[in-house]
Amino acid sequence: MKVLELGCGHGLPGIYSCLQGASAVHFQDFNSEVLQCLTIPNVVANLPVKSESLSSDSEVRFFAGDWSEVHQILPNLQTDDGASNCSSGSSASIGYDIILMAETVYSISTLPALYELIKKCMSRPHGVVYMAAKKYYFGVGGGSRRFISLVEKDGVMEASLIAEVGGGSSNVREVWKLQFK
Repeated sequence: MKVLELGCGHGLPGIYSCLQGASAVHFQDFNSEVLQCLTIPNVVANLPVKSESLSSDSEVRFFAGDWSEVHQILPNLQTDDGASNCSSGSSASIGYDIILMAETVYSISTLPALYELIKKCMSRPHGVVYMAAKKYYFGVGGGSRRFISLVEKDGVMEASLIAEVGGGSSNVREVWKLQFK
């Protein structure tokens, strides 16, 4: 499995994917400083080089960039002109099997770029996205429901609510699964 964690921050979902035997885990964040000062040290601390949990083929890479442009540097993606960024050239290897993201849908202005990136990055037809987020981010207008509305309006993917977590004292968090129809 090839995994992409968008807006990775500490990188915990990606680290877990490595420990579960993913063949490739790519961590993406807007800020290279976040990757250098937070993600990479956390990955190094939690994925010992000789870990028996890691397959010998595991590829761990880090990418900084805006969601509207980062697809240009991510490997294994189909480009707009139909050419492939993947090194093997095999259409079977284009895209990510699993895309993970948590707390990435808080800003209304970035939702369209994030959604377009997901469509470019997810392998077809069996790729999936798992998104964990607050239902609403008060003060900034985003949230899981706003993002899911964008997905449903587009009609290319289907979304299903996997879990809803609320302790009564804070905003409800949801976990959603997205996949191509």
